[in-house]
Amino acid sequence: MTTVKAYASPSSTEDLIPTTIERREVGPHDVLIDIKFAGICHSDIHTVRGDWGPQQYPLVPGHEIAGVVTQVGAKVTRHAVGDRVGVGCMVNSCKECENCLKGEEQYCLKGNVGTYGAVDRDGTITQGGYSTHVVVTEDFVVRIPEGLELDVAAPLLCAGITTFSPLHHWGAGPGKNVAVVGLGGLGHMAVKIAHAMGAEVTVLSQSLKKQEDGLKLGADHYYATSDESTFSDLAGTFDLIINTVSASIDISSYLQLLKLDGALVNVGAPAEPLPVNAFALIGGRRSFAGSMIGGIRETQEMLDFCAQHGIGAEIEVIPAEKINEAYERVLASDVRYRFVIDTATL
Repeated sequence: MTTVKAYASPSSTEDLIPTTIERREVGPHDVLIDIKFAGICHSDIHTVRGDWGPQQYPLVPGHEIAGVVTQVGAKVTRHAVGDRVGVGCMVNSCKECENCLKGEEQYCLKGNVGTYGAVDRDGTITQGGYSTHVVVTEDFVVRIPEGLELDVAAPLLCAGITTFSPLHHWGAGPGKNVAVVGLGGLGHMAVKIAHAMGAEVTVLSQSLKKQEDGLKLGADHYYATSDESTFSDLAGTFDLIINTVSASIDISSYLQLLKLDGALVNVGAPAEPLPVNAFALIGGRRSFAGSMIGGIRETQEMLDFCAQHGIGAEIEVIPAEKINEAYERVLASDVRYRFVIDTATL
């Protein structure tokens, strides 16, 4: 075991504090990563504050990890010392079920192992990227292409793949009209990626406060959902709507914005249920779906796509001592658009 520096949540009600944690020794198929940057995801806040269920504390969050390989196990073939790599929302799966064999490890039938707060295959509780180093089995480490700086690449490991996967799966591209609900950490990535895929992109945000940003990021249109006329003006407009907000919204109203056979895909994960009026679905053979992250193969595809199109996250790099302040700012929607921790400050 190796002791490393980290920031951990001591309980669901306390601020995160500096601490040390133990990382396992590098096994034959493991990679030791010197973490350079770790993104702050809204999921981190939900998890450490117990919004999604009880946790085992102390808990080190962080599943947007970018760094450099400093040691590899004897049987590692995918990565070498010095490689620029990333780790996203999962660090293991059964690797044997139907979904894993298809490269959809995120939907492992036995449950994928989350990067933090999950029980790993050896029975230990995983600890995340708000730390200086992490040891991960090579199959769950991806390559960060040249041309993508590590700081702007870190949020791609969650925000990037969480939006790329449904856009890819539902066929966003030329001739498709795509709406993105919310222009936050996830939403700004959805806009960039959908635009690069060739779709016509519309942002649906509560207000026009970020309109200028949205258009710069690649949106063709921008509407305020607080204006009731938005829903009548845009009825039957979209092939695909990606809902990125982590709060309860009136799903049935948004379903009315879809064309025949359109799909509204939820990637935001509010703690409360999202009720749906069946007639909003029936009336246009519409679909209300959900999507998680992507598998490892698709995550690599996303990183390569982003490098090819010059896409990184819009970030504000912070020192570790500002993590708690950053949490409050995320909750107040005061970030454009992703906080990234410089782990050298740990």
